[in-house]
Amino acid sequence: MAHDFDWSSIPGALPFLAEGMLVTLEITAVALAVGLVWGTLLALMRLSSMAPLRWFAAAYINLFRAVPLVMVLLWFFLVIPQLLTALFNLPPGTDVRMTSALVGFALFESAYYAEIIRAGIQSVPKGQLAAATALGLSRAQAMRLVILPQALRNMVPLLLTQAIVLLQDTSLVYVSALADFFGTAYKVGDRDGRLVELLLFAGAVYFVLCFALSRLVQRLQRKLTA
Repeated sequence: MAHDFDWSSIPGALPFLAEGMLVTLEITAVALAVGLVWGTLLALMRLSSMAPLRWFAAAYINLFRAVPLVMVLLWFFLVIPQLLTALFNLPPGTDVRMTSALVGFALFESAYYAEIIRAGIQSVPKGQLAAATALGLSRAQAMRLVILPQALRNMVPLLLTQAIVLLQDTSLVYVSALADFFGTAYKVGDRDGRLVELLLFAGAVYFVLCFALSRLVQRLQRKLTA
């Protein structure tokens, strides 16, 4: 039987969808920022001459890259509330779903950013490090002032592409009943009996955002390689 489409419920749902989009963008921004910082440290540990640091970074990256994101979010949804309650003596029933989602996404994405950053660092000719140390720079100074700036130019397109994937993956926070954009669309559609229309609308919004961002990445990549 053909579905009788009725899009009239979408205008009234826009304020709720806008609130959900703010949650989605907040998760994306925090996970991106923390993932870049922690991912850079993990990448440097992977390249370190100290074996314990290499082992820790390799174990961390392999663990998070081998486990589905939805499972990671479930783990943190079950663990983080108990941990925060124990550490900060939070009253029972405190809503820490957002914190759980932010921690889960940030730690998961950092494993992927670490590999991108490590590849970017290794793409810089080794002679650059030798030349920097010959000029009197320490290894840390050479990495910060010479290697990382060049590596960043090489890995910017991949980092931005991973950010687009992160934006898409935020829809998985439904496992913690958090009202992100997709979760809000589902709830409003289910409430109004127009689930198909709301999910199609949400999919169209994701498509427009991700397509526009991917086009920007392509333009940036052409500029960097010109």
